[in-house]
Amino acid sequence: MSRRRKDPLRPLTDAELDALSRLGRSATAPAAQVARAVALVGVARGLDYRQAARSAGRRSGDAVSRLVARFNREGLAAVEPRHGGGRVAAYAPADRERIVREAARVPTPEADGTATWSLALLQRALRAAPDGLPGVSTFTIWQTLRDAGYSFQRTRTWCPTGQATRRRKAGAVTVTDPDAGPKKS
Repeated sequence: MSRRRKDPLRPLTDAELDALSRLGRSATAPAAQVARAVALVGVARGLDYRQAARSAGRRSGDAVSRLVARFNREGLAAVEPRHGGGRVAAYAPADRERIVREAARVPTPEADGTATWSLALLQRALRAAPDGLPGVSTFTIWQTLRDAGYSFQRTRTWCPTGQATRRRKAGAVTVTDPDAGPKKS
């Protein structure tokens, strides 16, 4: 006989139960998310925490208890992984957006000393700007631009990937690759 539950699972809506059931049957979703969804569906169907953990391929009923408490607070976002260790991100999304905006700006040879951006020149411009980032590294700039869909081209410029300008009879057309996101993952 199990103990009394401190934080029992709240009643699920039909949409939540449907989303968790679909995620629990998914063959392409990350295994951790599938296991969390299976455990939550098991608890919703009346299994105790240990049985729900076993049905999801896990051992600990305590982990399911914590998952249920988190699901009660956050909803479906509870099945998505959070920060799993390592260093905390040093730059907020607004700072990362600032880096992308600076890279998208066309440099002027008079003010910036160049006609094309390199990582070192972007670093210098970001550090010198009044609203800039005084301690940003070239690795952070490179990583942020790569995550935003930019790549360093043979022409020594940073260009957004997944887009190309093609010449047509009617004039230049920007063509976007619809599979650019899945190709990067």
